[in-house]
Amino acid sequence: MAETTSRILALLSLLQTHRQWPGPELAARLEVTERTLRRDIERLRELGYRVDATRGSAGGYRLEAGAQLPPLLLTDDEAVTMAIGLRAAVTQGLVDGDVTTTSALAKFEQVLPPALRRRVNALGGHVETRAPSRSAGPVSQEMIGQLALACRDLERIRFRYERPGADPTRRVVEPHSLVASDRSWFLVCWDVDRGDWRTFRVDRIRDLLLTRVHFEARPLPADSAAAFVDQAFGRLRTQVSADIHLHAPLDVVRARFGPWARGAVGIDEQTTRWTVGADAMPSLLAMLSWIPEDMPFTIVDPELAEAARSLARRMGAAVHGR
Repeated sequence: MAETTSRILALLSLLQTHRQWPGPELAARLEVTERTLRRDIERLRELGYRVDATRGSAGGYRLEAGAQLPPLLLTDDEAVTMAIGLRAAVTQGLVDGDVTTTSALAKFEQVLPPALRRRVNALGGHVETRAPSRSAGPVSQEMIGQLALACRDLERIRFRYERPGADPTRRVVEPHSLVASDRSWFLVCWDVDRGDWRTFRVDRIRDLLLTRVHFEARPLPADSAAAFVDQAFGRLRTQVSADIHLHAPLDVVRARFGPWARGAVGIDEQTTRWTVGADAMPSLLAMLSWIPEDMPFTIVDPELAEAARSLARRMGAAVHGR
């Protein structure tokens, strides 16, 4: 009996890690015959787990959602991660997150062994999250869960995407990761129709459909999904750019501007080339106004120079009331 129980727990653990398992592969992982596997599947069904079985070369076993929530099997690391995630969820713009996560966390931590509870408390005391901005729309927990499963199982999805001021579009994508930022939740994915990587705000996704069509994972063109989202926003923010020459050594520029001086290049011992960027020319000019008076500079980009001259004429006329 103990051996059977251990085997069924191992089967449950495997079913929870993948969306679908081919029967022969699952039996091989458990080191049992396919007949024994079928009996163990039936035992799981008797315990309340809904395990769907499909025939054919593309068939296999799949753990489905049932009418009620059965027990979950978690490793120690998974339990700690889940507890930390629940503590952070309240700040990530989920619908009713402050209520549901508090209730779920109370129930979850009640059954944690003391050693794991200490790990959760230690980590939680040193993890900070930023609340989403007011511009971010609420995100349903069901939507996050469905997208997370699709990312895990490499399952192609369809949805309608709505952006303010634009007509809704239908998208077919291969999801890679979910990224939570202070702006919103983002889905990083491969857009099938456009043949390129894209990011989508989750609060703008409608009519999500899981297709059960699986795909081969693609290498992400960034170190991480979070880095890809940062790059995407960087491209949106930097529609125009121009070079200016700061009349100061590179080390002085770096000391004065800190991280803002990233990308600055020393031309000679007294001159530093600095590339500045913004979403539009007026924003670029506004950025230049923040350069300290004791840091002289020259605008070398012709377009930016003309925009600065035009602005100077307007400001001069305004000062003299003309």
